[in-house]
Amino acid sequence: MGVSQNDSCRMEGWLYLIRSNRFGLQYSRKRYFVLNDLLLKSYKSNPVTNIEDPVRSAVIDSCIRVTDNGRESIQRKVVFIFTLYNASNHNDQLKLGANSPEEAARWIQALQEAALKADMNKRTTVDGPRRDSQSLRLNCSNKSHHLNSSDWTYCSSSVADATTSDVVAPSSWTIFGCQNGLRLFKEAKDRKSHGKWNDHPAIMAVGVVDGTSEAIFQTLMSLGPSRSEWDFCHYKGSVIEHLDGHTDIVHKLLRRDWLPWSMRKRDLLLQRYWRREDDGTYVILYHSVFHQKCPSQKGYVRACLKSGGYVISPVNQKKQSVVKHMLAIDWRFWKSNLQTSSARYITIHMLGRLAALRELFIAKLGDCSSSHFLEEHVRDKRLHQIEEVKVEIQTRVENGKNMADMEEEVAKSPSEHASLMGLNDASDEFFDVSEPLDYDQSEDGWPSDFGPEMYSQDTRHAKLSSAAGFVKKLHDLAVHKRGYVDLHEKAKEDALLCHYGSTLPKDPTFNLPCSWAQTDPSTFLIRGETYLEDRKKIKAKGTLMQMVAADWLKSDKREDDLGGRPGSIVQKYAAKGGPEFFFIVNIQVPGSTTYSLALYYMMDTPIENAPLLESFVKGDDAFRNSRFKLIPYISKGPWIVKQSVGKKACLVGPALEINYFRGKNYLELDIHVGSSTVARGVVSLVVGYLNNLVIEMAFLVQANTPEELPEYLLATCRLNHLDISKAVLVKP
Repeated sequence: MGVSQNDSCRMEGWLYLIRSNRFGLQYSRKRYFVLNDLLLKSYKSNPVTNIEDPVRSAVIDSCIRVTDNGRESIQRKVVFIFTLYNASNHNDQLKLGANSPEEAARWIQALQEAALKADMNKRTTVDGPRRDSQSLRLNCSNKSHHLNSSDWTYCSSSVADATTSDVVAPSSWTIFGCQNGLRLFKEAKDRKSHGKWNDHPAIMAVGVVDGTSEAIFQTLMSLGPSRSEWDFCHYKGSVIEHLDGHTDIVHKLLRRDWLPWSMRKRDLLLQRYWRREDDGTYVILYHSVFHQKCPSQKGYVRACLKSGGYVISPVNQKKQSVVKHMLAIDWRFWKSNLQTSSARYITIHMLGRLAALRELFIAKLGDCSSSHFLEEHVRDKRLHQIEEVKVEIQTRVENGKNMADMEEEVAKSPSEHASLMGLNDASDEFFDVSEPLDYDQSEDGWPSDFGPEMYSQDTRHAKLSSAAGFVKKLHDLAVHKRGYVDLHEKAKEDALLCHYGSTLPKDPTFNLPCSWAQTDPSTFLIRGETYLEDRKKIKAKGTLMQMVAADWLKSDKREDDLGGRPGSIVQKYAAKGGPEFFFIVNIQVPGSTTYSLALYYMMDTPIENAPLLESFVKGDDAFRNSRFKLIPYISKGPWIVKQSVGKKACLVGPALEINYFRGKNYLELDIHVGSSTVARGVVSLVVGYLNNLVIEMAFLVQANTPEELPEYLLATCRLNHLDISKAVLVKP
């Protein structure tokens, strides 16, 4: 499905409309969507002229959010799902699918920018037409809602930063050799770790592959027969369980012929997680797990992958990719004295798959045989004929509608077309023709990865997977690695009373486990005074606020507005009537037990002295969502966690649901991690290693104009080896 993007304000192409019929069966319909002037239009065929009436249209305003739901199998076709929903009414939503992750990413970016532009127009346009921001407006007219074009400051806010990291940190890798054109690295030892992460050292191979990051990603994700073209270790693979669009459980049987002659066959049971970065980089992460549906196999010894995966970064105008392949694996030798030498040799040998992958793409570039072109020509011609037949059938059905039906549709009140729920109209359930499969599903296509369990999902009710459902699936999984703790096990009764602002101790020496401290601000990079001209970032010199307290809580529900609760540190200062102002970040991790990490920051000067902060505190939620930024950094921990979290600044509002609570002397941000499947996958991985991590974070309000630059940090924090068992129970 082709996608064209003429400019930042227009996007068009074929997408799948994902719906459920009256029996709860999930299905898809192919529609041509056009995003232009903050209006999203839907057609049943590619419109020939701009005056052609759309089937449906929706206004994109500042209340619109877009979530990435990953890849799903719909009618035995793998599509990459994203959902539009109204922040003020979550039932008002539209679920769409694209053929590739790149198409989905372009649509997500375009829709997010449209929502930001709507917010800018709302602020700068005084005489423009009023909009209903309470729902995603749908109508059957092609009349566009013309808006004044937003100023250049909007564009500056949507441009991705050129830097790949916003943290100043030493490299955690040391090169030790080169083999088959691949550079080999080992994880640098941490003197303070006392060998904790070096029992089975992490080794990484790095090479350049002549292929796009998307093509390489598809090749690496496939578990079908095509994998044998490059992966000499792989014998057979299958998906045991599909957890969500970004996470699944896979089982891999390894070949015997590449292992030492005295070594028995090995297999791996892994949890696989993937995501796409804004710059086109793909991250695939693995770690070993237990699963009831896949016990130990006869004739195989189950190895333990402590951490591993791939990072595929586009280079050379996205024509090539730098691929990093990392493994830290326990091969489960029966004699401990064989581990040091043999394990390292086997791991390096396995990393050699990256060289085979490189040669595969070189061979693909050289495949210019006439039979190849003939096959492509026949396939394209067949697809063109299929599309012509579909359009003809659709036209006949449309022309065959009787006048009574048409009059009934015209007579509908505007409210019946007022939200995107109208696109799920049951009358359209049997109107369209089911789309035939466009390609062979058994070999190189995406569906080769999915087993019967994956296909059975077509019969489930179509709805966003909730955090509780995701957690329930993970509940029976015990991760087979050191330091793993199940966050979602049933919370035990805690006799401690909760005093908000004092449940997590402070330790400036960084030696006390399960404690907090402030991080050196110079660790983080922020936009400098000339950022809009040179895109350069500078080291932060300080913070506007000081961290004064932290809470580590658990409950059977979300704990909102901690700053407004009696007896909290915020209310104690409010009772004194002083000038202190508090900024609270409450990170909520949902599940059968909900965990809350609340960070309290304070300033004793008027917020009017910091105009950007004042605008943020006094602004509306749309403005806050478009400006609040987080810089994460795992300064101590395994590679898989560092890679999953990253070191890049990100706007939190467009990705996660944030509830804002404004009090007399405070502003609290309650960040709901469960509102994003991507975030849930990252957090579930982080929690598995939580008591072995040192987590550092910085918070700031993004500066977009010359008047707002340079940026400044609001605050920082450092969390030392948090312990799930030490979270304090919030009693009702």
